[in-house]
Amino acid sequence: MKVGIVGAGIAGLTTAVAFARLGADVVVYERPDAEPTAGAGISLFSNGLRALDAVGLADDVRALGAPPDVPAGVRTPKGKWLLRTPPYVGPEFAVVHRRDLHDILSAAAPPVRVATVVEVRDTATVVLDSGATHAFDLVVGADGIASGIRRSWPEDPGIRYAGYTAWRGVTPGPFTAPSAGETFGRGERFGVVPMNDGRVYWYAVASVPADWPVPDEKAELVRRFGTWHDPIPALLDAADGHAILRNDIIDLAAPLRRFVRGRVALAGDAAHAMTPNLGQGGNQALEDAVTLAALTTRHDLATALGRYDAMRRERTAPIARHSWQMGRIAQARGRVAVALRDTLIRLTPGTRAVRAATRTQEWQPPSTRG
Repeated sequence: MKVGIVGAGIAGLTTAVAFARLGADVVVYERPDAEPTAGAGISLFSNGLRALDAVGLADDVRALGAPPDVPAGVRTPKGKWLLRTPPYVGPEFAVVHRRDLHDILSAAAPPVRVATVVEVRDTATVVLDSGATHAFDLVVGADGIASGIRRSWPEDPGIRYAGYTAWRGVTPGPFTAPSAGETFGRGERFGVVPMNDGRVYWYAVASVPADWPVPDEKAELVRRFGTWHDPIPALLDAADGHAILRNDIIDLAAPLRRFVRGRVALAGDAAHAMTPNLGQGGNQALEDAVTLAALTTRHDLATALGRYDAMRRERTAPIARHSWQMGRIAQARGRVAVALRDTLIRLTPGTRAVRAATRTQEWQPPSTRG
């Protein structure tokens, strides 16, 4: 089987590894103006690690180390615990730098072909800006939330702004964080996630208008969060102002009605971009990759694509919806709404929160055997 993959992010590279391991002839395209792998931390839950196990790469992630065992949950800006949970939920959990994960995938995937794809036809034909065309048995569109492939489909619902922007960063070196989790304010949040290698991935969220201009990102973070409980001020003090990332949070305006058109399948954010409130975006991309590859070993291509379409839409739509709803709750701004939110969180048993998170992770890769 000849497989063309458009996009060399997490979804594209994992798909490439999965198909190559099954003996497919794989070509990965990435445009020449693609930004170098950035990002900050990425949370890999047990479902994502199972997907990486399926392509033989989870042990490379585990080799980066285990996250520290520290108290976790939800707090107020003054440090009062609203909810305590076990340090990490699910059978397994890893937090690594997105660049490290990308390097692991790149090392295992076929070489990436740098080229600009201007069109992908339903017949699994890739058209380059040079005018060259390349025919495949299957093309996978893994070109992100701004997917040109998805936007060429009549069913594309477009994207929407979630109403908040997010800053992300990783401490330059090891950092001792006495706790993990999120702190909820009024229209603001701060997250602390110790990583496997001793560094700390942190993020901050604020409800602001789209395309909100900030002349100095670090100064704005200090203004908003510098008086919040420890270790938040120390994390901001340690942050490299030039390495702080900020992005408006966007997702698909509605679930895509199909992930497959002809012999073209979408994967990752191209198919189901979701807000990051459940930390499942990357994990769902990993699931997509191994599911699509596995199904093609058990069925003829048309049947495999039909099953992939049904299975992945059924799996991802409720997760995306739940993530959107969680963001609306977490970003509450009014005094009454915040008080109600905090009371509900305080009354929620930690074990219940863990069970809810674990249910999302209850996924197993399809077998590659008929």
